[in-house]
Amino acid sequence: METDKKRIAIIGAGISGLMACKYTLEKGFNPIVFEARSGIGGVWSQTIESTKLQTPKDFYQFSDFSWPREMKEAYPDHTQVLEYLHAYALHFNILPRIKFNSKVTCIDYVTSSTADLHSWDLWGGSGEPFSPWGKWRLTVQNGQNPSASAPTDQVYQVDFVILCMGRYSDLPNIPDFPLNKGPEVFNGKVLHSLDYAAMDDDVAADLIKEKLVTVIGFQKSAVDIAAEVANKNGATHPCTLLFKTAHWIVPEYLLPLVFQGLNRFTELMIHKPGEGFFIWLLAMLLSPLLWIFSMSIECYLKYMYPLKKYNMVPTHRFLKQISSCMFTVLPANFYDRIKDGSLFLKKSQSFSFCRNGLIVQGESKPLLSDIVILATGYKSEEKLKNMFSSTLFQKCIAESSAPFYRECIHPQIPQLAILGYADSPAILYSTEMRSKWLAHFLAGNFRLPTISKMEEDVIEWEKCKRRDEKESYRRSCVSTLLQIYCNDQLCKDMGCNSRRKNWFLAELFAAYGPKDYKDLS
Repeated sequence: METDKKRIAIIGAGISGLMACKYTLEKGFNPIVFEARSGIGGVWSQTIESTKLQTPKDFYQFSDFSWPREMKEAYPDHTQVLEYLHAYALHFNILPRIKFNSKVTCIDYVTSSTADLHSWDLWGGSGEPFSPWGKWRLTVQNGQNPSASAPTDQVYQVDFVILCMGRYSDLPNIPDFPLNKGPEVFNGKVLHSLDYAAMDDDVAADLIKEKLVTVIGFQKSAVDIAAEVANKNGATHPCTLLFKTAHWIVPEYLLPLVFQGLNRFTELMIHKPGEGFFIWLLAMLLSPLLWIFSMSIECYLKYMYPLKKYNMVPTHRFLKQISSCMFTVLPANFYDRIKDGSLFLKKSQSFSFCRNGLIVQGESKPLLSDIVILATGYKSEEKLKNMFSSTLFQKCIAESSAPFYRECIHPQIPQLAILGYADSPAILYSTEMRSKWLAHFLAGNFRLPTISKMEEDVIEWEKCKRRDEKESYRRSCVSTLLQIYCNDQLCKDMGCNSRRKNWFLAELFAAYGPKDYKDLS
């Protein structure tokens, strides 16, 4: 196969886009990367001032490009992460491949007959990455020319598309409110955490200065923004964190303990899709150890921090939160700000807007607010669906809750892969493994199974994880506690040795990280 003649489009120049470009380049392809913004980095290029890694940097690094030796911090801040990404892009000559200010507005699969898609037994008709029966047509909005009255559209035709748009950007999730109880009746300012993060640090500081700010939510962005506002405004203009569900918030010093648990022995305690009787029995016998670990962390957190006093004791297990990819790290001085009156916590099942603030369920007086920041997440499924012009492919995304094959291939959408969609405690590490796997596939080193086999595989994953996680199940988060198991599958596909340690005990009890997969051949 003449790789340099096959056109590959990569949409997005965040972490997953950079790795997709790097590994396809290594296989001899000439990819083109479309980035809507003026720089690389994805979410790291637009984030709040206090943002830092919530993963130990040893688990958040490229397998063949370490952090600089002078980096002593265990959890680098967002500026240091962005510098690291720039260094990676320069080192592997990725920047010349990127078209900045180029937003892909839609993609359309062009084939002689859509009926062919339904008749194929193999992905793309052949089980291979490139098909003679179809290509992708990309509509790209070019905003590079500032003198143009409006952005111009260009159309590109390519043989393969890699979507690297991420889950936490672009399309915010805004709660619905009854008539006359939403933001339209509020005299203050309402914005999503996406808009707040996109502001320059000095602009954001001016916005919240001497204002009563209420932050809605209790995930990472909500907790970080509330802590930042409280640190800046102090007790004279306290910030309120209004939330519906409490989650376990872990201090930084406990994170290494959690990540060291990502080893093969721990994975023996987790049920796996399609497991045989012996593996099932072993998981049943060992699973109480996971319960003990989870209870120990919970008891420690309740002992160390005033969770009960502030109505912050979660109703779910710590381990369930980890497996559902809801991992939040405790900001510095968080409880100190609560103690000195700079930060108030309110738990409520519902709220609505009024002229001078919020009406909180169960409270007689309005919560006075000048600014309300909605840290209520993103519509990542809808953003992914809207990328396709075909209603057939939109239905493929919207009407199934099954995960993707190897967490990056949809069995019914040919010549396309999705990187960075699957969540994990160490997103760079897991995405790099799939980038390597995808590059091997594109180079023709292996073929995909039949469409029916892939669909059986993802349905088995869904059934397995729904049994464990029930209402917390999300298809983007099925392999959190089975990282090594999934990597073994990827290595088997690539024809690589999945055992990466030097001896038996290390193989069983040592944590696996990016460096273990540096040389996959």
